[in-house]
Amino acid sequence: MGTYIPHTDDEVESMLAFLGLSSLEELFAVVPEALKLQRGLELADGVGEPDVMARMEAFADQNRARSDRLICFAGGGAYDHEIPPVTRSLAGRSEFVTSYTPYQPEVAQGVLQAVFEYQTMVARLAGLPVANASLYDGGSAAVEAVNLGVAASGRATVWLSAGIHPHWRQMLATCAAGTGHRLATIPLVDGVTAWPDEGVHLDDPPGVLVVGYPNYLGCIEDLAEARAICDRTGALLVVGADPVAAGLLRSAGSWGADVVVGEGQVFGTGLGFGGPYLGLFACASAHVRRLPGRLVGETLDVEGRRAYVTTLRAREQDIRREKATSNVCTNQTLMAVTAAIQLGWLGTSGLVELARRCAQATRYTRDAVLSLDGVEAFAGAPVLREFAIRLPIPAAVAVERMADAGFLAGIPLTGDFDDGEHALLVSVTERRTRDEIDSYVTALAKAVAS
Repeated sequence: MGTYIPHTDDEVESMLAFLGLSSLEELFAVVPEALKLQRGLELADGVGEPDVMARMEAFADQNRARSDRLICFAGGGAYDHEIPPVTRSLAGRSEFVTSYTPYQPEVAQGVLQAVFEYQTMVARLAGLPVANASLYDGGSAAVEAVNLGVAASGRATVWLSAGIHPHWRQMLATCAAGTGHRLATIPLVDGVTAWPDEGVHLDDPPGVLVVGYPNYLGCIEDLAEARAICDRTGALLVVGADPVAAGLLRSAGSWGADVVVGEGQVFGTGLGFGGPYLGLFACASAHVRRLPGRLVGETLDVEGRRAYVTTLRAREQDIRREKATSNVCTNQTLMAVTAAIQLGWLGTSGLVELARRCAQATRYTRDAVLSLDGVEAFAGAPVLREFAIRLPIPAAVAVERMADAGFLAGIPLTGDFDDGEHALLVSVTERRTRDEIDSYVTALAKAVAS
């Protein structure tokens, strides 16, 4: 099959000459060999587009996905929550679906108001006064939070809890390779961060602390301890918070967090094979001029009517690039509006009920699973709506066997944590019924026994 490339040979040569490269192979030399296909596509020459699509669909049909009715007990940042018809109906209106970043306030008042309401709700969840109009996902929000913290503290050393989502840690490491930030990973003990003792002398004090609440293993961290370290060292506290857990836990802002970030997929966005998702970002008022991305404010127009505008634009990349606090100059409008609709539908009591149902289902599942022969807790710290277990067989093997039984059993922790080969991260949302949980436990008992 031939390859359609929109660029002429002359254009390619001109681009390579500008970059000082001799070939396209040299251009892509930074891509690890293990990621390269190393062969052509297994398609015959001259195959038409419908035939190619049919072959691709046949490959896709070999996947076992949530849409194939695997009962989902996986989480780790992407959760199988209920999306009510009211959220799907309102978020699917053409006024929202066709609108992206509101560049023109005079013709986008409705979208700007929806984003403003979203910001207000996120700020309340975080317990902080300011939230932006959203970022691309939780990981990018964490990166922007570290950038803000380093700029505000003037110190490039970042203490990063090992309980932060592994993908977030990878993103932070990638960005640090360019920014020069020095990442120091602080290990976990029994599921929570083992911060250095107060009496330890620090030759290189941190400018930023990053911790989860709850963390990736589902364990509830002591934010008071993290805040005390920040007070002692002058660092900023960045908290990666689960927004559903905010229905039961004290807000991270009330514990003294300077910046709170999170993944907003839980509010109305489907799993969608990993995206597009929604990055939550809130901060203290002192850092509003370093806030990344868009910020919608409320004001009055010349006739004294309430109006909405994007404000403090001078910090943004599209206005003053050389002085911008971030390269982000847009936001996830549709997902942010969807989250605002979902949160508005839930209300305060609905969010509390959602968190409570998740916590109760998690407790029931964890107790049942830990009663199985050979299954142990991977971490002993208190959990809320997610937990890790250690199995007598490799977790990847268990996941494969459980898929045959109709379950998406969880996320293997292989490679993410020491001795994680036999560890499985399990999440239970309000969608899981007692019958599903009991069936899951029965299937897991068979999977780990064989």
